[in-house]
Amino acid sequence: MATATKKPPTPSRNKRRPARGGAELTKEQNAESGFTASQQLSEHLQSVLVDLIELASQGKQAHWNVVGKNFRDTHRQLDDIIEAARTFSDTVAERMRALHALPDGRSDTVAETTTLPEFPQGEIDTAEVVDLVTERLEAVIGTCRQVHDDVDDEDPTSSDILHAILESLEQFAWMVSAENRSPAARPASG
Repeated sequence: MATATKKPPTPSRNKRRPARGGAELTKEQNAESGFTASQQLSEHLQSVLVDLIELASQGKQAHWNVVGKNFRDTHRQLDDIIEAARTFSDTVAERMRALHALPDGRSDTVAETTTLPEFPQGEIDTAEVVDLVTERLEAVIGTCRQVHDDVDDEDPTSSDILHAILESLEQFAWMVSAENRSPAARPASG
């Protein structure tokens, strides 16, 4: 008598609606007044926001699945990056709200609009994680630099937030990438 092997159920794909257009502006209410972000400023801050949210999420994926030489140091350094990305994403979102813009951090919006490439599934060697995380840090840095001048022209205060993000993430990129570097050859003394 042959027994049929049951296949595990195939997980159903998320059947949500596609994400709407991203960041929007609110109507002023009550006693609110002051500076209101333009659509362009709102969109620029939104682009930074989604990359920071995705960086934190991918950092956690790496954190859970990294294996190999220098595991503990890499694991802990990922925690530092994740915490910075979460803190900065909250700062950017709250700045948007202060400027009457509506941040959109929903998973569908983040997945559809981030500049970060998808992170691989499964265990990943520390050396590869170093390269993958450096690439993602550089992607967020690139987004911040791409929108910086326009943001600075319209709102120097929001630009100051970008400066803090850039300073921190560029330092992380240097420190993480150093793990896989070798010292440059020294010239022979003569």
